[in-house]
Amino acid sequence: MRSDYGARAVIELARRFGNGPVQSAEIAACESIPEAYLEQLLTALRKAGLIRSSRGPRGGHELARTPASITLGEVVNALEGSFLSLDCLGAANGSPASTAALTREVWQEVSDSVERILGSTTIEALLERHRARAERAMYHI
Repeated sequence: MRSDYGARAVIELARRFGNGPVQSAEIAACESIPEAYLEQLLTALRKAGLIRSSRGPRGGHELARTPASITLGEVVNALEGSFLSLDCLGAANGSPASTAALTREVWQEVSDSVERILGSTTIEALLERHRARAERAMYHI
């Protein structure tokens, strides 16, 4: 849930990129995210260097870099840490042919694939998908 809400907040900031800071309340309202929870996510994203925050009546949040230079993987890592920690599976004891070693290899492949996809998906690409879907929805109305 953290990554989903966080990604939605970052996409909203990308949608408004270059127009100045966006207040938390606006992001929360647009994305139906509880504002107190959103504040926690924005703090983590700021600490990771993905967004900038400013205080005051004209303050708010904005992307620290262009949407094309931020990946979904960076957002997930900022909010969750590594996507799939294999530490929970324990050490692969025994021979390389053991069932524990075999299943661990599969989970490692899953983790590597997910990290590759998240790392190659930019916020700009997600924003373009969003715009294309919005245009199709308007066309059908």
